[in-house]
Amino acid sequence: MKDLHLDWKYLLADFHGRIPRRHFWIAFGAVLVIEILCHLIADRMQGERLSAIVDLLFLYPEWAIATKRAHDRNMSMWVPGIFFVGGTFVDFITILGFAGPRDSPSTLLLVLATPLIIFGLALLIDFGFRRGTAGPNRYGPDPLANA
Repeated sequence: MKDLHLDWKYLLADFHGRIPRRHFWIAFGAVLVIEILCHLIADRMQGERLSAIVDLLFLYPEWAIATKRAHDRNMSMWVPGIFFVGGTFVDFITILGFAGPRDSPSTLLLVLATPLIIFGLALLIDFGFRRGTAGPNRYGPDPLANA
């Protein structure tokens, strides 16, 4: 199977089109590693609030990657968007100091974060392991059609 070209600008900045699972995992993995490193640095510098700001900085590329994968599964960008909007809300709660300390999170944080984590895991499983729509769909041609 011919390797599909990775266009990083497209993967990280564009909300149109479709990507196969392989591109999703490569882009997701690369962004996740960089984000974790940034979180470790932020946490050492200033703690959870700066770490929440770092999380917000990675929102755009992560949503772009997830959107294209959602499109390949024939879903609207708002399916992963629900997750990212919820995550943004949790980040703002943390930045404003309403999340509580790490060892004893507030009830508000637990009520918001628990279903968000479950939904995020469901999306990760769906986007990462299920094949996209065979053939063209409303979001574009099958990215594996010419592979």
